[in-house]
Amino acid sequence: MIILGIETSCDETSVGIIEKSGEHLKLLTNVVATSLAIHSKNGGIIPELAAREQVKFILPVLQQALNEAFEQKFTDLNSPPPPVDAIAVTYGPGLIGSLLVGVETAKTLSYLWQIPLIRINHMYGHIYANWLNQDGKLPQTENLPALILVVSGGHTDLLIMREHGDMKVIGGTRDDAAGEAFDKIARLLGLPYPGGPAISKAALKGNSDFIHFPRPLIGQDNLDFSFSGLKTAVYREVQKYKQKNEILSSQLVNDLAACAQAAIIDVLVKKTIKAVEKYNVKSLLLSGGVAANDLLRKTFIEEINKCALQTDFFVPQKTLCTDNGAMIAAAAAFNYKATPWQEITADPQLYY
Repeated sequence: MIILGIETSCDETSVGIIEKSGEHLKLLTNVVATSLAIHSKNGGIIPELAAREQVKFILPVLQQALNEAFEQKFTDLNSPPPPVDAIAVTYGPGLIGSLLVGVETAKTLSYLWQIPLIRINHMYGHIYANWLNQDGKLPQTENLPALILVVSGGHTDLLIMREHGDMKVIGGTRDDAAGEAFDKIARLLGLPYPGGPAISKAALKGNSDFIHFPRPLIGQDNLDFSFSGLKTAVYREVQKYKQKNEILSSQLVNDLAACAQAAIIDVLVKKTIKAVEKYNVKSLLLSGGVAANDLLRKTFIEEINKCALQTDFFVPQKTLCTDNGAMIAAAAAFNYKATPWQEITADPQLYY
């Protein structure tokens, strides 16, 4: 079965095409266009600008994906139709204008090509990016039940997956998501958007023992997260220097970045490992944009080994951690439930 996935929930415009054979997925192509350069100048996503750029990108991205996957030119999307068996599309959560670009494109193609349309929760897409790793280490049925940490700009959630389509949220953030905290802290330190990669880069030159920032909820007997207090702690530290009319040196910024990153990762890892032990799962899946953080990936592996957990650890390739169409197609491959195109609408407030 060949599935085409469309992802336009935020500022990326992406079309990915995968082929499913049994439990194995083959990535045929994954084309991504982004308007990040525009948003970087503004220090964050401007929803209207994101949607306008996606209107420009969607058809060129679609045609490029079809051409790459099937090695022929599809200049006319109607004649003949490509050898695609189903279309998957993100219908939420996300920015309403951006979601509409993808949803309406998918509905049109479903009608035009007369093939099934599968609506996919964007967060499920991040989870199923784990089934697209090209190094051969892929979750399979024998790896379930699995604990999943979804960590991104808008989400920091822990879930249990007992089987495909059976997921239960067991913990989440009470305020800022981890990715949101990275963005806000980066802004406080004068680092560029997006904050996650900027802080990670600065932290490489910093001293993570320079100051001990708080680890909210880390010792409490729950599986919830909170990062707003950490953001406030960084703000107060920065204000100390500004009140003295001192300029934040590049080394000071690097040190504060390293300390903030260490605090976020410490909370993420310890809370997640606590959940692994509590639920005695067979595997741990890391997913979402923040999953691309090198230190986070490394720390998880070290902690699993340190605790001698009999738990398989999975994390997508970095290029598949951020928003992309292939992950949406992958989610559809294991959660195949077609919906008439007339009944699909964008839902920006969608949860799991």
